[in-house]
Amino acid sequence: MAEKKYSAFALLDILINYSDEDHILSAKDIQKYLLDLYDLDLERRTIYSNLEILEQAGYILSKYDDNGVGYYLEERDFDKSEILLLCNAIHSSHFISSKQSDILIKKLLSNLSKYQQKEFRDNVYMPNPQKTPNKELMYTISTISEAIRDKKVLRFTYTKYNKDKELVARRDEPYYVEPRYIVYADTRPYLIATNAKHRESFTHYRLDRIKNAYITEEKYPPLPKTSDAYEYARNKLFMFSGEIKPITFKCAERIIDQMIDIFGTNIIFVPTKDNTFSITINTSETGAIFLAQQYLDAIEIIEPKALRKKFKEELNKAIKRYK
Repeated sequence: MAEKKYSAFALLDILINYSDEDHILSAKDIQKYLLDLYDLDLERRTIYSNLEILEQAGYILSKYDDNGVGYYLEERDFDKSEILLLCNAIHSSHFISSKQSDILIKKLLSNLSKYQQKEFRDNVYMPNPQKTPNKELMYTISTISEAIRDKKVLRFTYTKYNKDKELVARRDEPYYVEPRYIVYADTRPYLIATNAKHRESFTHYRLDRIKNAYITEEKYPPLPKTSDAYEYARNKLFMFSGEIKPITFKCAERIIDQMIDIFGTNIIFVPTKDNTFSITINTSETGAIFLAQQYLDAIEIIEPKALRKKFKEELNKAIKRYK
């Protein structure tokens, strides 16, 4: 039998797991749960006293006087919609492995009642076959965060997929970088870093492709205050590397939504003719070509002329492959 001095904690656990606005517990229900789950046989006045203790501790309860039925935990750390939003975001994130997703979702769902947890799993949860097989993400994030805090060089293995769909090292030698920021771009988290030879410019690495992260004892200096990792990430369209330069596109009006999704609401649309508009963005040529390929029927590269010519040559090569 659990000791009665812990009965308030047992009552809180019951309210968390077995009560919500659709499942209100009477005093009799609470007595039964206490007896069945904790072998605690409490009188009603003791239950009422424990409810008062929980309220004094800051828990917001809906009581019989409020709803005319019984008791439930009215306010939690997260409400149901917030939990479901976070669970769906984790589940749909390809860069979080299935195992890590299950652990995180289980922790989040523990804030809901058993009934609401079942509702999520029955109606929302579907397998995600695009999850990364890299199970080191949480360790990687923790290690990188510590390296950034202590301004120490990070060593890691950077991976890629082989033809057998396995993550393998891109090269035999490990990477050594000066970790600066973790940013979220192109639906994935990236490490933004410098190195001792090129502190004037950033490089980036996908966190879900990093393995064996290790903090060395080598310290590195701080960045100039003018450095902006998010500005760097914004200019790396689809996070392709390469020199950043202004590139102008002509776009069909029907893809305004998609352009705002990619570039944000600060993008400037310049109306042209025939229901089109032009946009100028600072990005790499590789990213610009990838964007033009994705929206081949709706986007045209205008400037620079050399890039327009290069893309035209790529299109001609593609046409020949299909002949």
